[in-house]
Amino acid sequence: MALSQEQKKQFKSIGHHLKPVLIVADNGLSEGVLAELERALADHELIKIQFRIAERDDRHAVIVELCQAANCELVQSIGKMALVYRKNPNANRQLSNVHRHQA
Repeated sequence: MALSQEQKKQFKSIGHHLKPVLIVADNGLSEGVLAELERALADHELIKIQFRIAERDDRHAVIVELCQAANCELVQSIGKMALVYRKNPNANRQLSNVHRHQA
């Protein structure tokens, strides 16, 4: 499911105030990182991820791999930060960043 420009704009404004919940270092996508990614997406739907990978091309490749592995959409990628979203039909309203910021 591709996100519309309007959805991306809304998610970017929410994501601006979020702190990274996951840090991916040079080790890449280990089992632990993927497990934490699954948990974070299930709880929060919209999360910010920090990448501690120096090379831009390597970082982009890891972001693409991460989105495929977690079946999530890349909303925005700036520098070493990425904002990703995956809809959870049974989202907890207290934990979901999307539900908490809707007017």
